[in-house]
Amino acid sequence: MVFVEGMIDAVLAFVRENREWAFWIALVFAFGENLAFLSIVIPSTAILLGVGALVATGQLSLFPIWAGASIGALFGSIISYVIGWRYGHAILALWPFRNHPDLIEKGNAAFRRWGILAVIIGHFFGPLRAVVFVMAGIARMSPPAFLVVNFIGCLGWAYVTPLFGEVAGHAVGWIWSLFSGA
Repeated sequence: MVFVEGMIDAVLAFVRENREWAFWIALVFAFGENLAFLSIVIPSTAILLGVGALVATGQLSLFPIWAGASIGALFGSIISYVIGWRYGHAILALWPFRNHPDLIEKGNAAFRRWGILAVIIGHFFGPLRAVVFVMAGIARMSPPAFLVVNFIGCLGWAYVTPLFGEVAGHAVGWIWSLFSGA
């Protein structure tokens, strides 16, 4: 946990000191957040929330963060979808999937029932984000339908995540000003 907190602090300090890199940092971390299996080890959401808090302080603009995060999320989720499409059966034979075939069937049933809504909701569902895209590929969701709804979901997620950090940053600043008498 200390390592993760240190990584978040280091990335935010780098962004604060190198604003011109905000687009690229958002792109890389959003890519990692949406890429199957890599998303488990990278605290991208916390970093994007923190970068959003920097927007609240006036140190950054939201647009480059949103643009970079949108592009990174798009590439990461499409690659995850392709991994699911291409290697789905091999992935399902691995632990922990092979030990829970009932959950795999429930996932497939969710895609059959909810279709594109499952992908949109998946963008906003934390640690399962990249798994949703892999499952969309495994379930053989129509590529055109996936691409359209995924594009919309990427734009929404990449906007809402740092925006939430910005709103939280404003709230903390407001509370701080109440208690500090500023």
